[in-house]
Amino acid sequence: MTRISVTVDGTRYEDDVEPRLLLVHYLRDSLGLTGTPIGCDTGNCGACTVELDGQSVKSCSVLAVQADGSEVTTVQGLGAADGTLDPLQTAFHEYHALQCGYCTPGMIMAARDLLKENPHPTPDEVRHALEGNLCRCTGYQNIVRAVLAAAVGAARPETRPSAGEEPAAAAPPAAERQKAGQAAAGGPGAGQPAVEEAPA
Repeated sequence: MTRISVTVDGTRYEDDVEPRLLLVHYLRDSLGLTGTPIGCDTGNCGACTVELDGQSVKSCSVLAVQADGSEVTTVQGLGAADGTLDPLQTAFHEYHALQCGYCTPGMIMAARDLLKENPHPTPDEVRHALEGNLCRCTGYQNIVRAVLAAAVGAARPETRPSAGEEPAAAAPPAAERQKAGQAAAGGPGAGQPAVEEAPA
């Protein structure tokens, strides 16, 4: 057994753990933080993504002993003490960016990492940042919309676009011109970002 000291969601824990114990199992089984799901156990799906010292990691690919002396933030550590949701959590709710919800904690944590480094991403930049997180339900379109909405504060009810209206995300001039052209032509999907096919 190895003694570790780790701060999780603002609380410090000291425990004796097996050197082979994965961080995701430590969070769920030792600390009871089951908001971080186990998806594939191989680092492929991204459902177990958490922040380790401010960087997103897949907790099924990190040993608990590697987190010794570090700070871990899980999806359960987001939001305020009074229950107010984090802007990304609010956006995922408002933009219906989940169905079964299994991938949602990892999607939110990965998106947080993106928005810290790039507060005003384009739709393509959001898709690129979430490439390591798989969703088998939504087709990703509303997930991208939710991240863009959180980036511009559109998840707040007083600033939320009306139904069918796209969040006013910062986009390259060319993308803006293309969107304007589609709207003027009245073509299908006018004003909507392109959506990649869901992984098989």
